[in-house]
Amino acid sequence: MTGKSTLFQILTGVEPAAHAAPGEAQLGMTRVPDPRLGKLSSMYSPKKTTPATIEYLDLAGMEKGQAAKVLPLDQLRNADALAHVVRVFEDEQLPHSEGSIDPARDVASMETEFILADQIVAEKRREKLALQVQKTNSPEEKKELALFERVVETLEAETPLRNVEFSESEHHTLRGYTFLSLKPLLIAVNAGEDDAGKLDGGAAAFGLEEVAGNPSTEVVALSARIEAEIAELDADDAAGFRAELGIREPALDRLIRASYHLLGRISFFTVGEDECRAWTIRRGTVARKAAGAIHSDIERGFIRAELIAYDDLVEAGSFNAGKEKGTLRLEGKDYVMADGDVVNFRFNV
Repeated sequence: MTGKSTLFQILTGVEPAAHAAPGEAQLGMTRVPDPRLGKLSSMYSPKKTTPATIEYLDLAGMEKGQAAKVLPLDQLRNADALAHVVRVFEDEQLPHSEGSIDPARDVASMETEFILADQIVAEKRREKLALQVQKTNSPEEKKELALFERVVETLEAETPLRNVEFSESEHHTLRGYTFLSLKPLLIAVNAGEDDAGKLDGGAAAFGLEEVAGNPSTEVVALSARIEAEIAELDADDAAGFRAELGIREPALDRLIRASYHLLGRISFFTVGEDECRAWTIRRGTVARKAAGAIHSDIERGFIRAELIAYDDLVEAGSFNAGKEKGTLRLEGKDYVMADGDVVNFRFNV
């Protein structure tokens, strides 16, 4: 018992399935907390305020060695990252399956599960490619075979694929195979109430500094039990309880911030009397592609982006005032969007 289902319920408000079979998954969605959207909403008093959302899949528990057999690979194929809830709390009523509390061991054990599951997929593909190359001598298939030789060698060395540098084209090739050890990894360290004061210490407070230093890996410390108690309180009492325990912000906020950082995501905003809304895009997305996050017609008919940085808009008070102050800008299709940009896309279709 790690507390993952409790955490899933806190994040999404969805009651975990009582008797889920190994390999079953339950989908939940949560709103992304962003105080900037709240401020924009207070400025524009729109009919509707729409935050960005993030989806979580809660997988049923499994026994050691079962990953390759029971994980729902079809559902995981579209997952942007994996979250592993690691237990560090003591509870005599809920004995650990390994007999002791050791987060570093548990992280390594799950990583081994991912690697073993990936080996099965990679070896099958390598064997198939080897046969095809013998028949066709295709340069493209030879190139892919060399890639899968490298993948198999990496996995045989017990190294997760996310630790390896692949080119953009190689990533594109590998993306369709649901390699679990290639996906970014968020480790949620679930502590008990006695460790509340250590949560801000993150990975270092729980002996996971080395893990946190791995590529495409984030570690967040929290207490699902405390968060469950706080969820029953009103806002003022919740804030007071957190302050008393030395917890600076809700676990949800820290988890989502870590998720955004891990996945290279940022938010931009659209505002108006009808709606103020947050949109999520990949860091490095250009204006025209960002417009497509709203609607494909806006991307197709893109003319220009009228935008202002969030802080500049708050200081100016409006788009028109920002224009007068010179902080409102006109940008073309190749402008790289920045986190917090407030934008109005001009388009014609």
